[in-house]
Amino acid sequence: MDHIVIRGGNRLSGEIPISGAKNAALPLMVASLLTDAPLVLTNIPNLADIAQLADILRHLGVEIALEGEASGPGRHMRLRARDLTGAEAPYDMVRKMRASFFVLGPLVARAHKARVSLPGGCAIGTRPVDLHIKGLEALGARIELDAGYVVAEAPGGLKGGHFRFPMVSVGASESVLMAAALADGETVLENVALEPEVQDLARLVVAMGGRIEGIGTRTLHIQGVSRLNGATFEVLPDRIEAGTYAMAVATTGGDVELVGARYRDLEALGDVLERCDVTFRATNRGIHVYRNGARHRGVDVATDPYPGFPTDLQAQLMAFLATADGVSHISETIFENRFMHVPELARMGAQIEVHGQVATVTGVERLKGAPVMATDLRASVGLVVAGLAAEGETIVNRVYHLDRGFERLEEKLSRCGADIQRARA
Repeated sequence: MDHIVIRGGNRLSGEIPISGAKNAALPLMVASLLTDAPLVLTNIPNLADIAQLADILRHLGVEIALEGEASGPGRHMRLRARDLTGAEAPYDMVRKMRASFFVLGPLVARAHKARVSLPGGCAIGTRPVDLHIKGLEALGARIELDAGYVVAEAPGGLKGGHFRFPMVSVGASESVLMAAALADGETVLENVALEPEVQDLARLVVAMGGRIEGIGTRTLHIQGVSRLNGATFEVLPDRIEAGTYAMAVATTGGDVELVGARYRDLEALGDVLERCDVTFRATNRGIHVYRNGARHRGVDVATDPYPGFPTDLQAQLMAFLATADGVSHISETIFENRFMHVPELARMGAQIEVHGQVATVTGVERLKGAPVMATDLRASVGLVVAGLAAEGETIVNRVYHLDRGFERLEEKLSRCGADIQRARA
């Protein structure tokens, strides 16, 4: 099994190109189920999760072709669900990736039926799908659970309705939004997630001929149409990848431009880094991140739905604050089990105490390299961030987590001076 070997202590310097966002690309791919016309997505990242979802869509009858470069802005995906060959997403496929459950809404909207396995769990928490189900029921779907599958039917098609999400949910917002696009009549969705990825999905639906008002607000008014068209649409840059590299630069005291990153998607991170004496500013090509050799300050941060500080950057932030001057507090408000990287950081000399959903980080002068084990995607890259600044050698195991969400990680970091390489046990 592959692992990553890092010899820490090098300052990162240069530029890092930011790839297309996985969390945006996945629901955009699922939107192909809403039409029999071609959908072309540009700036598609080359990631394990993208390949896995493509397999599920092919199983449902979607024709998929990848064209252009192997990775980078020139890579694009052509999808066409000309004829759906089925409406069932089996357990063996869905269990590998939670985002595959998103096919439920579009299948019910277009095929008027669906049978989708409940997704497998993720190490960071239960992440229930009840909001997806309740939202579809508000549009007239009849749903029952059968041997681990969600079975949904809408024999006469979905009908417009009103639904207020009791809590902010990115996945449920995206799923119900897509279903409502083909529902008969108007749908009003309240307390919709504001994440850029949700907004971009809504813009794609509009580009396909959908009618949505209120994009970028908590309330969407969706006037259903009988048919959606094809479209060509660019996947937005990955704000989590950009934020991760920003903290890697800050942790090593580096100077890097994140080419293609969008400052407006990362203002919450920028505020935190500026409070820690790190330069984080927009450029005409992306974002410039810089920290001089002085030790950075600790800070208190709470994760929150967008536009708050992203939970997907919490592990990387903790690695950064592990060597800060002073005591920091990180409150995790989104997922209940997202501090599992703490014992691994402790192996590297970090001083962290966890009480419930709050981690207290007492900064140390320097971390020490050690063998560590990744527990999930974001935790794994948090350990990479720690290893880049640690003294000696760090070995990060279970790097298949990284391959799910970070394209050419070692190459991008190496070009900026990091001593990092992949090895096979």
